Amino acid sequence: MLAKRVVPCLDIKDGRVVKGVQFANLRDAGDPVELVQRYDRDGADEVVFYDISASAEGRRTTLDVVSATAEHAFIPLTVGGGVSDTDWIRTLLRAGADKVSVNTAAVRDPDLVERAALHFGSQCIVLSMDVRRAGPGRWEVVTHGGRRPTGRDAIAWAAEGERRGAGEVVVNSIDADGARQGYDIALLRAVADAVGVPVVASGGAGGPADMLAALTDGGADAALAASIFHSGEVSVAGAKRYLSDRGVLMRVV
Repeated sequence: MLAKRVVPCLDIKDGRVVKGVQFANLRDAGDPVELVQRYDRDGADEVVFYDISASAEGRRTTLDVVSATAEHAFIPLTVGGGVSDTDWIRTLLRAGADKVSVNTAAVRDPDLVERAALHFGSQCIVLSMDVRRAGPGRWEVVTHGGRRPTGRDAIAWAAEGERRGAGEVVVNSIDADGARQGYDIALLRAVADAVGVPVVASGGAGGPADMLAALTDGGADAALAASIFHSGEVSVAGAKRYLSDRGVLMRVV
């Protein structure tokens, strides 16, 4: 049995970490390299960067952040946001990313997942989904911060992503994002039952108890969180001790 993972998430804009609710009302949350170094010391299993700057300048800034992080911290790093082709994936991997996450571009061009997996291996390619509830037991993939519906069923899209070569699926509930009221457990369970690759829970963490629910009832392999870690109200080490004390297999801090 593989150990479960606790994963801090950093949304990057103009070289700084920001956090909001449902991708709105963004506020500064600190320097990305300093935060990753803190999470490294605290026992995080990996860190995720999402570039939320759409411009070419944002890409350049994110590349600089990835390089600096890889130089100063020794923790697996996943990078996403604005990834639309294999050339950019190659650039990010060369800069120090261990995995690259694809989202909107994969919805627009599902073959991107296949091309990326063929070029770099499934272990490097993560399918990230932003998802909204569409009715009882139904969820829809959305893009552009949840503002644009796609008509894609989230569960079917996760399974297709695995078939096309994604080695991991991140499931981000837009409904729960930033609200700290817990992950969408029913959504996580539906995705976990539909795929055989690791599932990462995202959106809604308010504390270690929510992570426990995601990793047990939701069937997730990793719990991702942002604001509760950035603010310092919950530490990565504390969350991992909480989970371990309740029988979840964790990597020792």
